[in-house]
Order: sequence, then C-alpha cells, then structure tokens
Amino acid sequence: MVWKFNKGAFYRTSRMLHAYLSAAAFLMLIFFAASGILLNHPDWFGADRKPHPIVLVELTEAELAAILEAPDPVDPLVPRLRQDAKLIGQLEDADFTEYEAVLKFAGVKGQTDVFLDYETRIVEVEAQSANIVSVIHGLHRGKDAGEYWKALIDITAGTVLVMSLVGLILFFSLRFRLATSLKIMAATLGVIVSVFIFLTP
Repeated sequence: MVWKFNKGAFYRTSRMLHAYLSAAAFLMLIFFAASGILLNHPDWFGADRKPHPIVLVELTEAELAAILEAPDPVDPLVPRLRQDAKLIGQLEDADFTEYEAVLKFAGVKGQTDVFLDYETRIVEVEAQSANIVSVIHGLHRGKDAGEYWKALIDITAGTVLVMSLVGLILFFSLRFRLATSLKIMAATLGVIVSVFIFLTP
C-alpha cells in the first residue's frame, strides 16, 4: 500500500499545534514583549534600588574561629548571617583576606554587600531591594535570575520558535493570501537587514 500525503489533515494538525502552543506561550510572550519595551526605555520609570538599614552582626570568638578554619568559610558564615540579617540575592563573590572578608550577593530582587572585620568581629550587612522596574529588567535579561528562571526562558523561546515555524507552515494553506503574506515576510526581512547594516552602530 502506497502512503499518500494528506494535505488537509497536515494543515489541521498544524492549526491545532499552533493553537495549543500559542495558549502555552502567549503570557510569557506578552511579558517579554512588554519588558523589552521597558528595557529599551529605562528613562520612562525610575530604576533605583531601595536601601535597607545597615544590620550589624557581632560574631563570638568561637564563631569567627570556626568560620576562618572551615575549608570554605562561606559555608558557616552565610547561615550565621541569615539568623540576624536578610541577605538578598545569591552569592556572587567572596574575598577572604588576612584581616577582613567581603561578600557580594546579587539577584533580580536586589543585592547585598557584606563586610566582616576580623578584629572587631562585627559584620556589616547592607542590603538593597530592587523596585518593580528593576525586577522586570532582570527577569527579561535573565541575569542573576537563577537557573530555574533561565530554564523557563529557554522553554518559552523554544515554544515560540516552534509556534512560529508551525505558523509559517500555515501560511501555505492560505491560497488567496499566500502571495501577500510572503511579500510581507520579505519586506519585514528587508527592514531587519537594512536596519542592522545601515542604522546599527
């Protein structure tokens, strides 16, 4: 038996996939479109961070000794700080010298700077919360957003890519509008290439 390509069934399946993929992706697509506009116009809204009062944490001699003697001083220090202070962000950098330690935390929700003086055993914790615009910017770029959000971006991008390819297939089912659709696509491609070549520094 010779298999015969069923064009009608193929296009029906494509329309179904396009509808389901659109339902799965349109909320994230709206978010990235809107946040992209905000990212392109940072002057429209303020993006300043809101500083929290500096928190001072005093370590005991035993706590400081345990921290400095640990294979990785970060492991005992960070949980100890979380008992008395709010650390915003994930650890980005930690520098332990002979006399002091400096830690930096950064994330979409804000940042935290930590300074430990070995002599006084006082830890200064200075946290800053990001406002809503800064949060949106961070989520759009994916920077300091964590692995789960980055995975969500990848899934969204993959879904939109497949949805677009299926939509491109559906163009060929538009008998009377195919020529116009292809002309619009060609014109759009021309605009993109022209802006990149002639107007992009």
